[in-house]
Amino acid sequence: MTEEFGTGGGGGGGRQGPEPARSPAGEVYDWYTRGMALLGHGDANAAVQLLAHAVAAEPASPSVREALARAQFEAGQFDDAARTFAWIVDRHPTDDYAQFGLGMAARRAGDLRVAIEHLALAVAMRPDLAHYGVALRGARAALNRA
Repeated sequence: MTEEFGTGGGGGGGRQGPEPARSPAGEVYDWYTRGMALLGHGDANAAVQLLAHAVAAEPASPSVREALARAQFEAGQFDDAARTFAWIVDRHPTDDYAQFGLGMAARRAGDLRVAIEHLALAVAMRPDLAHYGVALRGARAALNRA
C-alpha cells in the first residue's frame, strides 16, 4: 500500500468486473493471503484478480472487500475502488478507513465533492490520524483550484 493511502483495517466492497472463468487453486483464505502478499509486493493487478475470486466466494465479508478495494486503488482502478469502498460504507458507516478509502478513490476518480465529504467523515472519526487530515486539506485545496 502506498504512503498516500496509509495503513488500514475495516471492510471493502463493490463491483469486481467480470468474474474470471476459472478459480485459482486453494480456498478463500488462500486467495486472500496470496492477494495481500501480491499487493504488498507491488503487483496490484494480480492482487485484484485473486481478491475478486475471494469476494465472489465471500461476498458479505467486509475485510475481503476492503482488500479488493485497496488492490483496485493501487491498480489505478479508482472508480471500482470507490464502488468497493462505498459497499462497506453503506453497511458500516462508522468504518473510518472505508470512509477514507472512498474519499481517496473519489478524489482520484475526479469527484472532489464526494472525496471531501468522506474524507471529512474519516477525519471526524479519527482526528488522531494525521494522513486523514492531510488528504482532506489536499482535496479541499484541489476543489478551490478547480
